[in-house]
Amino acid sequence: MSNQTVVFDLDGTLIDTAPDLILATNHVLADAGFEAVNETIMRPVISFGSRAMITAGIRHQGAEASEAAIDAMFAKLIDFYGSNIAVKSAPFPGLVNVLDELQRRGMTIAICTNKREDMAKLLMKELGLAAYFSVITGRDTFPVCKPHPEHLLGAIRAAGGSANRSVMVGDSTTDYETAKAANVPIIGVTFGYTDIPVVELDCEAVITHYDEFLPALERLMPA
Repeated sequence: MSNQTVVFDLDGTLIDTAPDLILATNHVLADAGFEAVNETIMRPVISFGSRAMITAGIRHQGAEASEAAIDAMFAKLIDFYGSNIAVKSAPFPGLVNVLDELQRRGMTIAICTNKREDMAKLLMKELGLAAYFSVITGRDTFPVCKPHPEHLLGAIRAAGGSANRSVMVGDSTTDYETAKAANVPIIGVTFGYTDIPVVELDCEAVITHYDEFLPALERLMPA
């Protein structure tokens, strides 16, 4: 399986980042005079980014905020989150074993996330996982970001791979739309953050735990 590339989304796919993202969101909501919002409300919104989380938290309380107010809260969130990025965030169960095996097989591993590149790299460094990945690309790495296919294709090229020998792994409709637009097969994970369950999407494979990952990958990318 050498010369093959596996490109992972980050939040909700590689790492359960919800606790720290929700903590940061509630921190800025409190600063603005709003109440904290629980995980049930926030988790489905995470794949749309921190601005969407702030907006959802405000609207859940029957309020609205101006774009300028959201901008100011977002800046505070990034500052707080950068200092608290790996307090409770952790790899999903079984992930590290998968990364070890992909590395053993000589496969190239990359990240394509709509998180800012600097934040993505900081998180993976803090968790001790950065060395597994040939490249870590974020929403600001290229002129476009997911669901534009060039974000995924750019990550594949940066990793030295080719689209016809690549697979994407993701948890959301954004990941699904990106992979389809790039004509790259996708393995959907059910344990992430999404408004539409991945089992309702036309993924080439769906897994409920990383113990199921390698058999799914082998079906899509035979040696």
